[in-house]
Amino acid sequence: MRLLLATHNDHKRREFERMLAGAGEPVVLDVLERSFELPPEDGETFAENALGKARAAAAGLARIAIADDSGIVAAALGGAPGVRSARFAGADASDRENLEKLLAEAPAGSALEYVCVIAYADPESGEERLFEGRCAGRLTDRPRGERGFGYDPAFMPDDGPDGLTMAELSDEQKDAISHRGRAARALLAWLALKAG
Repeated sequence: MRLLLATHNDHKRREFERMLAGAGEPVVLDVLERSFELPPEDGETFAENALGKARAAAAGLARIAIADDSGIVAAALGGAPGVRSARFAGADASDRENLEKLLAEAPAGSALEYVCVIAYADPESGEERLFEGRCAGRLTDRPRGERGFGYDPAFMPDDGPDGLTMAELSDEQKDAISHRGRAARALLAWLALKAG
């Protein structure tokens, strides 16, 4: 099966390629052309944003498409930044600026949760599906680690190796517990059932 990944985010593309390649499933991932314009992420939920991107790519290119929306939810901030994770510190904020804002506003040790929703859209059959993955953790007092992206350097997963941030984990360790890894495995399990 060939799927079109509706994103222009290189970090997400690399993670999806790695997770799908290691799954042992006959899934080929095609990357969206940079010239294809995706709709703005202005939904109130991760599901709305993911489905909007998957629908746009599927309809625009007449291909089965998947898209994700993901972010971090801080209990101390009433669920913020949530769907606005990529622009928490402003519309054109960098990962570093967003991370610094989170560290300044939420107390170290407070509860965090990464959330990812992957949307599947088939323009021929009209079938649409959503797959959600979550990863609970805690906020560190300062960034640590060179791997990962976004909020990973300050996110200590509850079910990861003790005391390590997401940015200190290997790709395999991260994929096993990450929100995106869990959502991708749910998608792959459904695709396997559908094909079988």
